[in-house]
This record gives sequence, structure tokens and C-alpha cells, in this order.
Amino acid sequence: MKVERLAIPEVLLIEPRRFADERGFFSEVYSRRTLAECGLDVEFVQDNHSLSRQVGVVRGLHFQIPPSAQGKLVRVVRGAVLDVAVDIRHGSPTFGRHVAVVLSAENWRQLWVPRGFAHGFCTLEPDTEVIYKVDAYYDRAADAGILWNDPALGIEWPVKAEAAILSEKDRAAPRLADLPRHFTYPG
Repeated sequence: MKVERLAIPEVLLIEPRRFADERGFFSEVYSRRTLAECGLDVEFVQDNHSLSRQVGVVRGLHFQIPPSAQGKLVRVVRGAVLDVAVDIRHGSPTFGRHVAVVLSAENWRQLWVPRGFAHGFCTLEPDTEVIYKVDAYYDRAADAGILWNDPALGIEWPVKAEAAILSEKDRAAPRLADLPRHFTYPG
């Protein structure tokens, strides 16, 4: 398993190995021990699975507020997404900045999105399925988000705003500047 720190070093790009032959492939997509050796020792409590039927579906930018904050290990098992993590930790040297990577069934990469980050994605292929592990249970009262296309974030989404397929909740999310201080950078 290859682990790479991205431009925001707390966000990790993980590439599990695939062993292929004429039958197909085998891959160890998660190993707590291997990730702990790379500095990511997390106990996951829930797996989530989403299906987005169309290209241009945007889900996010979501997070849960403390004490129910979640870290997420995200992967795509069918299709492809542009996956985005935004630092929302006040006082962080990377506050308001983001990282964006393509995750796909073909490239088999995963993204670790730690607590204190908003997360979202846009589908690049039809019938895209995303699976992610979280380290805290879903808490409806802690569910929050920021506006996916807030100009202050500078995210280059692969879909125009008028063509994006969003939930009403995501359309009405606040901008980063209007977000309460839910997270503070520990450093």
C-alpha cells in the first residue's frame, strides 16, 4: 500500500496494490496495521455507500461538527469522481484551502479526509459508486456543510453551477466566511 501526503499534509492519498491474473484481481483495500505504520491509526465504526446515477452529481461539501466530527476514508468502486477536501480548521496555515484528486474504480486510489475538513465530490461518470469508512457514527444533529462552489474556495469543479445536480441542502449551505468556528487548528 502506497501512502502519499498531499499539499495539505493531513490529507492522504492511498493506493492499495492490486494483484491481477486471468481470473481478475485481488486487493487488500484496508489494513489497520499497514495504515498505522504510515501514521494513520484510526478505528472505523461505519461504512457508507452512495450511488450517483448521472455525471455532474455534486455531494458536499459535508462534515459533522464536534463532538461528532468524522474522519473519512473514501474510495470509488464503480465510475469516477473529483474528490475534494477543504480545511475548515480556524488558525490552520491551510485554512480555506483544498485538495482535489480523481478517484476511480480504474485508478483504485483512496483519500483520507481527517476531522476538521469538509468533504465533497462530483461524479465524472454515470452510475458512480462511492464507499467510505468513517471513524464516528452519523449524527443528524451534527450534520453540516459549506457551499460547494463558494468562490473563496477556488475549487475548479468539472461541472458548471447551472448543470450541477445537487440536493436542496447542498444548494443552501453557507459560505466559508459565514461558517461558525467549529474546528480550531491544534498546532
